[in-house]
Amino acid sequence: MKKIIFAIGSFLVLSGSVWAETTQQAFQQILDDHWARAVQEKVFFRTDPDSFRMDGTLPEFSKAARDRRKAFNVEILKRLSHIQEADLGRKDQISFKIFTYERKTEAESYRHLGHLFPITKLFGYHSYFADAPANMSFLKAQDYENYLISLADFPRYNQENIALLQEAVREGYTHYCKAMEGYEKTISNLLVTDPETSQLFGPFKSYPAPISVDQQTAFTKKGLKLIAENIIPEYQALYDFYTQIYMPNCRKQVGISSVKGGAKYYKSQIEYFTTTDMSAQEIHDLGLREIKRIRGEMTAIIKKVGFKGTFREFLDYLRSEPKFYAKSEHELLASAALIAKSVEGELPKFFGLLPRNTYNIKAASRGVFYMPSSGDGTTSGTYFLGTDNLSAQPLYTLEALTFHEGVPGHHLQTALAMEMDVPEFRKTVYHSAYGEGWGLYSERLGKEMGFYLDPYADFGRLTYEIWRAGRLVVDTGMHAMGWSREQAINFLMENASLTRDEVERETDRYITWPGQALSYKIGEIKIRELRKKAEDILGNKFDIRAFHDTIVGNGSLPIAILEEVVIDWIAGQK
Repeated sequence: MKKIIFAIGSFLVLSGSVWAETTQQAFQQILDDHWARAVQEKVFFRTDPDSFRMDGTLPEFSKAARDRRKAFNVEILKRLSHIQEADLGRKDQISFKIFTYERKTEAESYRHLGHLFPITKLFGYHSYFADAPANMSFLKAQDYENYLISLADFPRYNQENIALLQEAVREGYTHYCKAMEGYEKTISNLLVTDPETSQLFGPFKSYPAPISVDQQTAFTKKGLKLIAENIIPEYQALYDFYTQIYMPNCRKQVGISSVKGGAKYYKSQIEYFTTTDMSAQEIHDLGLREIKRIRGEMTAIIKKVGFKGTFREFLDYLRSEPKFYAKSEHELLASAALIAKSVEGELPKFFGLLPRNTYNIKAASRGVFYMPSSGDGTTSGTYFLGTDNLSAQPLYTLEALTFHEGVPGHHLQTALAMEMDVPEFRKTVYHSAYGEGWGLYSERLGKEMGFYLDPYADFGRLTYEIWRAGRLVVDTGMHAMGWSREQAINFLMENASLTRDEVERETDRYITWPGQALSYKIGEIKIRELRKKAEDILGNKFDIRAFHDTIVGNGSLPIAILEEVVIDWIAGQK
């Protein structure tokens, strides 16, 4: 009898092992099939829009293509329903949770008309296309062949996006008029008379050694022809459509809730960007509480530096005092480079995991942003710093900005994600609350790392933090509570040290990109809450390096899954 029982037990264990292996293989096959389709479509759900690069034919945005992707997502969800999470290993369980969350979120996105906004005040498909070559590597002939294919495919790509904008006009899903004033310049700037002066001609100005002279001549000739005959006329078509059709039909009310289905769309955007189920009211109230707390810290610094005026007068002083601004592009970039190099030296004290890939600092004409590497080892990350208006980038905020965009912020987290041994989708997926939350957390971390020794720099850090808190108030205010554009501008002017022009530009960004601005503070607060929980539970066993490695060592995560990962780590430390 004992032998029979033992045999049955052994059979059950073996069967369970085989079943688990089969489940794991089935899940891996789903991941492989999905990634292969994403690579084919060249549409990667929830990736950083700033990471756009060309590689042969361009993505399709026709109705047929959208319906095709929607049907495929339904198929993937059906296959996922047959996978039991408990039958997967711990590492695969995390991937399963994230992947399932993404597919359900993608399914929800097809219920709304967000695809009708291929442009915002901050960016547009046309500017991403023009900027892309500067962020690509051209090392072999095939790189140029693929690039020429992209240039040749632009007319179709452009017309499909114009068709989306035309549908937006029909559906009443255009942007608010005032927020888009002057946007046509982002198109007209690309309408050059000489194709050699186009941004898109950049790759043909110099060639790597392996490419022969005959190849160089052929590539340049074909490139010039495509830019002149394909690209510039299409940019003209976009300019004409935008100025003659889109803007005359622009939205007359500020909030997205004013359009049909807009309230539900805004709710979906809150969920998408914060990866939480918080309501607009909860977020609005949180922003007001955070502003009150941060204002107290800012007031303490004003007293410390001996300023005798009011809070608003101190902000006006910062906006107008010449010593707080660089006198040249070189001074601004050099200052950022010194900060970046200095903080790199402190990283080992706070992180066990450090990325291999590097990042560059370059001047930009459209504000500040981080461009991740291509992930194939041929490009670095890039921290773009706006230098076209030096009065819009004060030096006293440069430390916080550099920590956010470079290290320990976006570059460290993004580069690590691309180097992890995880499914491909986890290397590039970008949850805004996690990514921007980590960037904002990194600004505060700089204080622990020994920076912000100048009280004005520390005040600059707080101006960034209160600005992000203000976003919670004005974004929800305009899109859910009927605030006017001017009401939002006045609120930010009272609480942030940005100039009037900056505040107007930022407000228009929030109007045309509903919900995205909420992600920074929501994510940062959650990371700080998780750190406090770990410190309280672990006491003197808390290891800051191990905690940070847990936060950045799993790639980009939805807030709920991030919390689960940290709680598991705390249990393991105990």
